[in-house]
Amino acid sequence: MNMELIEQADRVLAHTYQRYPIVFSRGRGATLWDTDGKQYTDFVAGIAVCNLGHAHPRIADVLAQQARVLCHVSNLYYTLPQVTLATMLVEKSFGDRVFFCNSGAEANEAAIKLARRYFHAQGKADRHRIIAMDKSFHGRTMATLSATGQDKIRQGFSPILEGFDFVPYNDLDALEAMVDTRTCAVLVEPVQGEGGIRFPHDSYLGAVRKLCDDNGLLLIFDEIQTGMGRTGSLFAYEQCDVTPDIMTLAKGLGNGLPIGAMVAREEVAAAFTPGAHATTFGGNPLVTAAAVEVLRVFEEEDILGRCVAVGAYFRERLLGLKARHECIREVRSRGLMVGMELAGEGAPLVSACMNRGFLINCTQGNVLRFVPPLVISREEVDGLIDCLDELLKGF
Repeated sequence: MNMELIEQADRVLAHTYQRYPIVFSRGRGATLWDTDGKQYTDFVAGIAVCNLGHAHPRIADVLAQQARVLCHVSNLYYTLPQVTLATMLVEKSFGDRVFFCNSGAEANEAAIKLARRYFHAQGKADRHRIIAMDKSFHGRTMATLSATGQDKIRQGFSPILEGFDFVPYNDLDALEAMVDTRTCAVLVEPVQGEGGIRFPHDSYLGAVRKLCDDNGLLLIFDEIQTGMGRTGSLFAYEQCDVTPDIMTLAKGLGNGLPIGAMVAREEVAAAFTPGAHATTFGGNPLVTAAAVEVLRVFEEEDILGRCVAVGAYFRERLLGLKARHECIREVRSRGLMVGMELAGEGAPLVSACMNRGFLINCTQGNVLRFVPPLVISREEVDGLIDCLDELLKGF
């Protein structure tokens, strides 16, 4: 059945992905099964999406219940799940107002528009340029790929949108030199995910905040991948003691449901007036009901504590691998956002692990990225470590 379905998919789907030859049929926690019954331990989690694991029973129950009641009415009206979720995000973050959409790219698109409109509202339309980082990733819409600091993402889509400048991540001098009278905001990931699990220097984000304050700029944190507990706190900004003006969320917020959110301070959010920005499906009752339950599970099942504890254990085991295998250059981690940089290409290891029943990911060519469900167990971590230990002997 697998090959028949794959052949059919290759006939009818756009060829925008180089897919692995697996057809998944069900999942539970950190485990997935394909249509042939083979079992896999998932260290990808839909690319840092299914933070509570697959088929979480509480999320499934809420979805079924909400689907029988109300799925969509448009944002011309209010709904209880949307208001409840927005209230919870405001209470748990620095923000005062929330804009809901359907994806991380849309959340970043909203943030870009809000930053520009904020200065337009002040009569400063010339302040429209946004500084972003080399190796960043912010999405694949025309605006967000234009804000992404990777040529391979922009290739074939020129002319890209004007108004974005790029500096190296962790280089404060370069950032300071790039700021001019046309700059309106700095857009940065607290941890670069697609850029290779790259962390900021200890004082970097604080210095970026001060630079923004000194120059009257907005600071935008893209927490699409780092948000919702991935690094061990609900939002990554909490760990660096730096508060942005705008934050974007998606991925883990819906645990697999398509939802994005832009959170902003009141003064900044006020630039979005009725008609300034909108989306038909954003924040509909179905996805917001699921996201409300996600946040309740975080609170009631100590997901953050588990992430920190298992993340520390995972790091320790990977450092043990590094001590035994010279091909491992570096282990970088915070919570369960983990990268292992190799001396060679990582793709062969991804395929070899998949054949042995472990799903991992590679970014930037040589960085193995591990972003498992936050409910992953130590025993499941041990299984992957044993697999990697054996495979790395011949790497």
